Amino acid sequence: MELALVRHGQTDYNFAERLQGTSDIPLNEAGTAQAHEAARLLADEQWDAVVSSSLQRSITTAEIIAAELGLELGGHYASLDERAYGAAEGLTKEEAVERFGAEWPGQESFEALQLRAVAAIDEIAGAHPVGALVVVGHGTFIRAFADHVVGFPTVKPDNAKSVRFAGVPGSWRVTEGLVRR
Repeated sequence: MELALVRHGQTDYNFAERLQGTSDIPLNEAGTAQAHEAARLLADEQWDAVVSSSLQRSITTAEIIAAELGLELGGHYASLDERAYGAAEGLTKEEAVERFGAEWPGQESFEALQLRAVAAIDEIAGAHPVGALVVVGHGTFIRAFADHVVGFPTVKPDNAKSVRFAGVPGSWRVTEGLVRR
């Protein structure tokens, strides 16, 4: 199975470098344009299904991609949602550190996110037995999954960019788009 884990298009929080986490922020105009560009790039290949996280920025990006590919959106899953930043959501990283220090109330640990990401991708891939699946999600979520697959720290993809994987649930390898830290 081929997977394209695509980060949603830009939001106003992305533009302002604010932590959005599980806050349900919509795409901005630039994000919508980015989603259309991602769809055009993906249209050069054969994809069988498109799914997304349950947050509107991912759903909108996935709907744009699915329409370009001539597919129905295959569902949206809370298990694909971004890392929760708790009380720090809406703040910049600097503001969060100034207000709370290194530990932010209600923040999901990176380790918990990584366990959730691996389980979610394996479960969703198993539930969609197709040859090629587009999964629209979030930057830190994608990075957590990629870190697990390759065994070293990576960086999150830019808005509306993807990291590609091949394999089967429980056994993935990166095929394209990985950026080392």
